[in-house]
Amino acid sequence: MNKLLVKTRKTRAKLAPPPVPDPKLEALVREIIERVADKWTMLVLEVLEEHGVVRFTRLGELVGGVSQKMLTKTVRQMERDGLVTRTVHPVIPPRVEYELTELGHSLGEAFCGVWIWAERHGEEIARARKAFEDSRRHSQLSHGA
Repeated sequence: MNKLLVKTRKTRAKLAPPPVPDPKLEALVREIIERVADKWTMLVLEVLEEHGVVRFTRLGELVGGVSQKMLTKTVRQMERDGLVTRTVHPVIPPRVEYELTELGHSLGEAFCGVWIWAERHGEEIARARKAFEDSRRHSQLSHGA
């Protein structure tokens, strides 16, 4: 088991220890993290939270840097998981719009903590990264690499 999960379990145990770990719940949490903690899902979530109902083309523009194929894959998965609703308007060409569901909004609220954490610790992270790079650069110079 990886160290992050062990640490998370220890932290969770301090909050409310489960009598017996539920393997189904653990599998669901892993799947959710794998699926929603990716770059594109988080960006789509953010855009829909800020803009409400958004057409597919506009969604791609607001997310920025995403291919149509990746955006399609992302919103389909989000729809499958109940995070967004997809509405197709029967016009030529078809107009497709996406909107967060209540479940999607609640996920946005859950990830809001990550934004708050990043804001609170951004300078520490920047200092740690700089120290790491400086250390590597110094090590490489010392070893003639």
